[in-house]
Amino acid sequence: MSRYVIDKKALDENIELVKKKAGVPVIGVVKGNGYGFGIKEFTSVLKEHGITTFAVTEVTDIPELKEVLDDEDILVMRSTCIESEAEIIAKNGATATIGSAESAKVMSEVSARLGVTTKCHLKIDTGMGRYGFMPSEVEDAIKCYSLPNLKFTGIYTHFSSAFRNTELTKAQLAVFKDTANQIKNAVGDIGVMHASNSPALLNVEDVCLDAVRIGSAFTGRVITRSKSGLNRLGVLEAEVVDTKVVPKGYSIGYNGLYTTTRETKIAIVPIGHYDGFGLAKEKELYDFRYVLSVFKRFLKKQQMYVRINGEMHYVIGGIGLSHTAVDVTGTDIKPGDVASVDISPLMVNPRIPRVYK
Repeated sequence: MSRYVIDKKALDENIELVKKKAGVPVIGVVKGNGYGFGIKEFTSVLKEHGITTFAVTEVTDIPELKEVLDDEDILVMRSTCIESEAEIIAKNGATATIGSAESAKVMSEVSARLGVTTKCHLKIDTGMGRYGFMPSEVEDAIKCYSLPNLKFTGIYTHFSSAFRNTELTKAQLAVFKDTANQIKNAVGDIGVMHASNSPALLNVEDVCLDAVRIGSAFTGRVITRSKSGLNRLGVLEAEVVDTKVVPKGYSIGYNGLYTTTRETKIAIVPIGHYDGFGLAKEKELYDFRYVLSVFKRFLKKQQMYVRINGEMHYVIGGIGLSHTAVDVTGTDIKPGDVASVDISPLMVNPRIPRVYK
C-alpha cells in the first residue's frame, strides 16, 4: 500500500525556522489539503508550534479544520459572492475575505439573516489580478466598513512575483501600504496587515508587516534564490510487490514502449499516475528559460527513477495508473523491500494516507 511519508522532526525544524525568520505571527496556510501534507495532520502540527490562525481557499475545508482546532481562527482567502459559501463562513465563525463591493453586500446580508457578526479581512489587489479591490477603488472599499454585521479585523494583499522579482514585490508593498493608510484615515482601526507569502519571506527583506502567510515554506519546497536552510520534505513510498526475470528482446509496458537489451530483472512497484507519480506541478514562471527546459527534457526523454533500498533504479515501460516496472538487474531486491519516489506533495492523490514519522 502506498503512503506519503513526512519526517515530523524535519517539519518541526522548518516551522521553527520560519517563525524565527518572520519575527511576527505566522498564519498557517493549509489550502490544497495542507499543501499535500494532509490538512488535519498538517494543521495539528502547526498548532503544536503555537500557530493560532489558519488560512484556506475552499469553504469545504472549514468543517475538517474545526475537527482539530479549538478557538483558533480560520481565514477563508476567497472573496465570494455566492450566498451558500458566505453562509458556511458565517455559520462556522470563520473570517471572510472581502474583495469587492458585491462580496461585502452578500456577506452582510447573509450574516444579518443568520443573526451573527462575521469577521472580515479586506483584500487589496496590487497586481495579482484575482481577488481584491484595486487601489483606484479605495472609496468603494471604505464603504464596506459601514455595512451591518461585518467586523473588519485585517487587511491584506498577495505578491505575484516574490520568487523572482524583488523590485516588483517592493512596489506592490508600497501600493498596499498607501492604500491601507487611506482606508485607515477614513475608518480608523483596520486590524492586522499582512502581505508576505513564503517566497516573499525567503527572498525579500522587510515585507513581514503584522503577520505573514506561510504554506509551501513549511514543506521545504519553495522557490528561493539562495539556500533557505529548510528541509525538503515528503516522499511517496510502497513495498515491492513482486519481481521477475525476462529475456533480452522482451517488451515492457503498453504498446511495447520498452524492449530489454539484456536479460533483465524487474521489480513491480504499486505506485503510478493515480498516486501522483509522473505528474508535475506546472511552473508558475512562464518565461523562455522554462519553455526551453521543458523542450530539452522532451528531446532527452528524461528517465524517471525509483529508489529501492536506498539506491536508484530506472523505470522501464512507462508509468502505469497504479503500477510501475523498475529495472533492478544485478540486485537482490525482493518483495517487501521499500521503494520510494520524491514527488511534490501537491501531486499526491488526497486519498493516499499521509504518515508522519
